[in-house]
Amino acid sequence: MKSLASVGPVDAALSVLSHFRVEFYDCLYSRADALFELTDAVLCADGPVTSLAELTLTAEHQRGHGAMYDAVNHGWLEPRRLRRLLASTPLPRAADGRIVLAVDVSN
Repeated sequence: MKSLASVGPVDAALSVLSHFRVEFYDCLYSRADALFELTDAVLCADGPVTSLAELTLTAEHQRGHGAMYDAVNHGWLEPRRLRRLLASTPLPRAADGRIVLAVDVSN
């Protein structure tokens, strides 16, 4: 893997995101594929998610309602591993070095 200092800012951001997605998937154990798709559906949904069933209608969730409910009811992830992953992920920074965060303050 290239050093992040030797690639452009977009490539560096994509590299961090790609690494995070691989490591996040590794945190999922039972029903990993369905949980991963469900996570993508939540992140890519247009607006607030009001029901689990509507997530199965997004392009990112390619499974049916049954797989989604099975993943929610019987899926499992390793919390300690996820906690370590989140703590080790670098914070996004602007060109001048300031930390850049997005916050949703809607009800």
